[in-house]
Formats: sequence, C-alpha cells, structure tokens
Amino acid sequence: MAADPATILLVDDHRAVREELAFALGYDGYTTREAADGPAGLAAAADPGVDLVLLDVKLPGLDGLEVLAKIKEQRPDLPVVMISGHGDLDTAILAVKKGAYDFLQKPFAADRVLLSIRNALRAGRLQHENTALRAAIAVDTLLGTSEPIQQVRAMIGKVAPTDVAVLVTGENGTGKELVARQLHQQSRRAQGPFVAINCAAIPDDLVESELFGHERGAFTGATSARAGSVEQASGGTLFLDEVGDMPLPMQAKLLRTLQERVVQRLGAQQSRAVDVRVVAATNQDLAAMVAAKTFREDLYYRLHVVRIHMPPLRERPGDTSELAAHFLASAAARNGLGPRRLARDAAGWIAAQPWPGNVRQLKNVLEAAAVLADSAEVTAEALAAASTPGPARGDDGERDWFRFEKLEDFRAATEKEFLRRKLLEFGGNIKRTAERIDLQRSNLYKKLERYDLK
Repeated sequence: MAADPATILLVDDHRAVREELAFALGYDGYTTREAADGPAGLAAAADPGVDLVLLDVKLPGLDGLEVLAKIKEQRPDLPVVMISGHGDLDTAILAVKKGAYDFLQKPFAADRVLLSIRNALRAGRLQHENTALRAAIAVDTLLGTSEPIQQVRAMIGKVAPTDVAVLVTGENGTGKELVARQLHQQSRRAQGPFVAINCAAIPDDLVESELFGHERGAFTGATSARAGSVEQASGGTLFLDEVGDMPLPMQAKLLRTLQERVVQRLGAQQSRAVDVRVVAATNQDLAAMVAAKTFREDLYYRLHVVRIHMPPLRERPGDTSELAAHFLASAAARNGLGPRRLARDAAGWIAAQPWPGNVRQLKNVLEAAAVLADSAEVTAEALAAASTPGPARGDDGERDWFRFEKLEDFRAATEKEFLRRKLLEFGGNIKRTAERIDLQRSNLYKKLERYDLK
C-alpha cells in the first residue's frame, strides 16, 4: 500500500486506460480522479487537492504537451508523468523540457507506473520544500559594498539568465554555495529545484548512486528505486560542491551526462532525459589538477565556461561590520533571544581578525556571541570569548616545536603567539592588554614592533 496517500489525476481519452490505472492505483492506496480531454484535465489539475497528474500526450480539445505547459505555469510544484501510445525519444525529451517528471509508453506494467509515481511524488515534495525555503530567504543575501563583492554581483547578473555552466572558486567559507543559489534564483529556472551535492562528503562507492540513482536490486541494500541528484535537479540547477574531490571514474560518467543530457541509473537498461544547469565549486586549483592528471581536462572545460571567484574576507574588510550586524541580528531572531547589538569596540576587534575561515567563521562567532552574551550589547571581549582559536598560520593543528634549532627562536615564537592571542582577546586595546599581562605599555609597544604585530 502507498506509504503516503495521495490523489492522482488521470487524464486520458480512453476509458479503458483510465479504469485500468484507477484499479492499480486504488489497490496501492491512492485516490484517483479522471478527465477525458485536455480542457477538463487542465481544470481538474488546478485543484490543490491533486498531488500528481498522469497525462496522455494525445488528447482531444487540448494537446497533452500544451496542458503540461499550462499546468507548470499554474502549479510549478505539481509533478506530471506523461503517458503515450505513440511515444518516441523526441517527444520524451520535449516533455521533460516542459517540466514532466517522467515519460511512460503504453502498454506499461503496473509496477513501472507505481514506481514512477512514488518517485515523482517524492520529487514534488522536495521541490515544494525548496520553493518554501526560497520564499523564506531574501534574494539578495550577498551582503557588502566592497569592490570585490560588487564585481561578484555584477558577474552573477550577467550569467544568471543564461544556461552556461559556471565554476565558482574561492577558499573555504567564502560563500560559494551562496553564489550558486543566487545564480539559480535569478535564472529562468528559479521555479525549478536547486539540488546541492557535496562531492567530498560522499564515500567513493556511493557517489555513482547518489549522482545518478539506482533501480531496485541494483546492489545489496537497494530495496527500492531512487532518483539521483542529477535527475532530481532536472528543470533546475545542480550544484556540485567540492567537485575537485569527485573520483575519476565518476568524472567520466558526469561528462557523458552533461554532453548527452541523459542519465542512466545503476541497474537500469535505458537512459532518462534530463535538463539541468550545472554550477560547480571548488577551493582547489583544477587547472593544476588537470596537469597532474587527477582531474579530467574535458570535464574541466565543460564546467569552466564562466568562472566566478569569491574573494576571501581579508580582501573585503569594509564588509565585516555589515556582515557582523546581519549575523548577530539573525542569530538572535533564530534562537528566540532579545535584541543584540555590537558594542563600539566590537567592530575594531572584528576588523583586526585574519578570519581564516572567512564568512562562515565570522557567522559562527557571531552566533555563539549572541547566545552567550550576558546583555544586549556584544563587546569585543565577548566576541573573543566566543571564538575558538584555530591553528596558527603554517600549522597543521598542533605546533611542531622541534623545528626550532635555538632556544632563543623558540622563546621568540612563543612570546609572539602569546601576545597575538592576548591582543585578540582584548580587541587590540593596548592599555588593557598591558595591564592584564603585567607589562608596561612602552615595553608592549616595543615588542609589537619587534614582532610586526599590528
């Protein structure tokens, strides 16, 4: 029986076909409604109680493909599965481009219809959730007025309306996924799904199934068929994060999918037409990886049609105050806290940090400070307490003190690191730092000059 009862609209001019489908679907727990021509089907699909439409291509009054196009205008999230006794590949591709989830050719087995319906309903729910999420998020969330971020906005504005592939580069935490979402939201595909997949977070043996899906029984544990991320993103945007970590065998299969615009699930005998716009992101040098033969050159050029580089936070220092105020207010609202504001010394503390984790690190520090603050005003000291010191530059997490050959060098490095952390703790306030470490200010200035600590 169907796990999630749903109402299926059957639009076909042959009564026998409608009765056969209604019987099979009713046995599996679905409720059905029927329409015998295009206009009636279009009117019935407008009912919000309809969860999915099985739509014949050849219909009296209004062609099935025309009905599909109008349904997608009225209810973009409503999944539609096309059926036809005269189907061919061109018709199937056209149907998918117009927004159909699947294309079934008559005569069809009941199991095949039920599988398509289950997958389409699941995809429809995901698309509905994506639409709701987009409505809850402001479109322009690329905050800042610095020249680098203005250049990024301008590039997004030029590229978003097209279907060209985009490669987003930048360090970890700079906001590469945000760029991908902006490209989607400002595109003609904005009503379609945005599907993100982190290539670095999936075990190598599961990448193929995650990307391309699988049929039931394709491998041990595949108890039901599943659409992969590429298929789920059809009609919208597929975001491949950390694409440089994709295994070489999967790079070849992804290239074929992008070139031929078809996807073949694991265990399937036939391919499915897909229509996706691909945005990839990486913090690695893909050109160097191509030279080292760890990334396919043909895939690199397929993904790197247009490149958008997200600058690190240290190259846009003028944006930190605006970002911090936004993150602090958002954190307070999201966690049900009272109003939070930055104290006068907080902006100086924020501007003085290197922020190796970029915008993500800044956001996390403000989130922690909003929660831990004892008052509505968040001071530099509170920010310092909320931040988690990362490894020093050049370190891998734990210092290798044995690299020093002289005791004097060891002492100097230790003293420099101690002073750096104390300055961060007190927001760069020389007087308070000197008092806390019991050192005259004149001596502290000399040490800061010696170690080039500004």
